[in-house]
Amino acid sequence: MPMRRAAALGVALGIALLGSSACSSKPKVRQPTKLAELKSPEIKVEQVWSRSIGNGSGGFYAGLRLALEADALYTASVDGKVVALSPKTGATIWSTSTKARVISGPSVSGDLVLVGTLDGDAIALQRATGKEVWRANFASELTAAPVGSGDIVVVRGVDGKQFGLSAKDGSRIWSFDRQVPTLTLRGLSEPLILGNKVYTGLDSGKLVALNLADGVTAWEQNISVPTGRGDLDRLTDIDADLIASDNGLYVVTYGNDIALLDPASGESRWRRSIKSYSGMFADPKHLYVTDNDGVLWSLDPESGAVSWKQEGVKYRRLSPPITLGQYAVVGDYKGYLHWYENGEGRLVARNNLGGEPITAPPVSDGERLFVMDVDGKLAAYRIGTSR
Repeated sequence: MPMRRAAALGVALGIALLGSSACSSKPKVRQPTKLAELKSPEIKVEQVWSRSIGNGSGGFYAGLRLALEADALYTASVDGKVVALSPKTGATIWSTSTKARVISGPSVSGDLVLVGTLDGDAIALQRATGKEVWRANFASELTAAPVGSGDIVVVRGVDGKQFGLSAKDGSRIWSFDRQVPTLTLRGLSEPLILGNKVYTGLDSGKLVALNLADGVTAWEQNISVPTGRGDLDRLTDIDADLIASDNGLYVVTYGNDIALLDPASGESRWRRSIKSYSGMFADPKHLYVTDNDGVLWSLDPESGAVSWKQEGVKYRRLSPPITLGQYAVVGDYKGYLHWYENGEGRLVARNNLGGEPITAPPVSDGERLFVMDVDGKLAAYRIGTSR
């Protein structure tokens, strides 16, 4: 297992910096696109508040993120801190030290806030106070956030095993296991719970649907299959989080496939070629995805047809996209936030959080945009008066 983890980390680092080529060939360095000067921003982006939440957020390949709920904005840091903040002011509601190497989450399920650790611990905290409720240990790193619904919490490790736990005490109810390829990307997509099913994207390029109550497989579908001669060419990981909408279930792979699936059967409603390990965001009129090359795509969510693509931030290691109002936003490896109008993909504003990479998915409440970088700096933004 340690050898596989090291290989996966090395591959992830290489992919971010090098061209897609066989491991034996001389790699081509990808130079991040130099940002064009934006002389006259069309909108004014105002910072509402900012603060630091801990000793960093784990770097490029951590699963730490922001969880925005009606009562609080939840986040965590690698030094073990889990924090609930006021979305309006950034003020601390509660802060807890888990004394663990937190690497994923938080997510919120009912009265619980859930995080995962590098040492294989799933930790459940009281949503109202941050007090620890239970802690359960597993054999491998939990780089995907534990998620829950009702009486079940689902935990996924890098060793290919997934467990259904009791939300009450963390005891095991069911388990699921799939062999992990020898070489994979560093990172895991978060399991997605919809109704009585839990959907998981695997490192093999497959998507599996399990019954939430007992872990029995409802269906399993190949999204990508290995092709090409080089090791990197044959990677098919599903590392980007799945997206659910009224149209169905969106999935994107590193194997160059993005698809809309029927959640009941796993059958494709449409499919096209885009390679991504970063992420997607869907609203009623757009499906946004940041691809492996740092291109931001806007697709028609019902057909998959391309509305526009933005290459002005190519090779800048983009965050998953988000929207605020009529604008699509992505972060990059230098801490910049790039704002595009959603009709034609025209750049309308740019601001900087602090100079460090933004990799965690930004979140929004419709009025404010919340962003965190890998050093644990967190800020809230809103759109001001147009210029």
